[in-house]
Amino acid sequence: MRAIAGKLDNSIVRGLGTTLVFAGLTAVLAQVAFRLPGTPVPVTFQVLGVALSGLLLGSRLGALAQFEYLLAGLAGAPVFAGWSGGPTAIVGPSGGYIPGFVLGALVTGAIFERCRRQDAPRAFAAGMAGVAAIYLCGVAWLSVWLRIGGGIWHGLPAWLLGVAPFVGVDALKVTVAAMIATGASRWRR
Repeated sequence: MRAIAGKLDNSIVRGLGTTLVFAGLTAVLAQVAFRLPGTPVPVTFQVLGVALSGLLLGSRLGALAQFEYLLAGLAGAPVFAGWSGGPTAIVGPSGGYIPGFVLGALVTGAIFERCRRQDAPRAFAAGMAGVAAIYLCGVAWLSVWLRIGGGIWHGLPAWLLGVAPFVGVDALKVTVAAMIATGASRWRR
């Protein structure tokens, strides 16, 4: 009985340690940011961290890693883009994407876990489904933000500002994540 409890404790500790690493990876990738003209939402590399979380950790641990990232930022840790943190950091135009990372990792992991062959095309498809989930959350909040005080962007469709400029760049990030994830799974065998 004690051996089972010890093994369970080790797996929980290992799982939580791994999720913290991926939450930290997402925080680091958030700092690689730049702005595209014509949109209030910055381009960051967080999507790479989200896709890797879902593909490598699976749906539950991947979502947990992104939830830890979200909680750290909401608690004030400077983990969001531009070394920002706190609840006010998610009331801006990109505020919906950050909680969407939890759903994105969950969707990515859930789809990839169900694939009989876990190869790069299937990893890419799972990652893009996760990106779609992130976009859904991000555009929902961006629509509200635009109506409340979108400034010069007021009146423009949220998908035009929050999805269209990012699809190509996010597809590249997911491609990298798919190559890393499928390469890592081959290496583990």
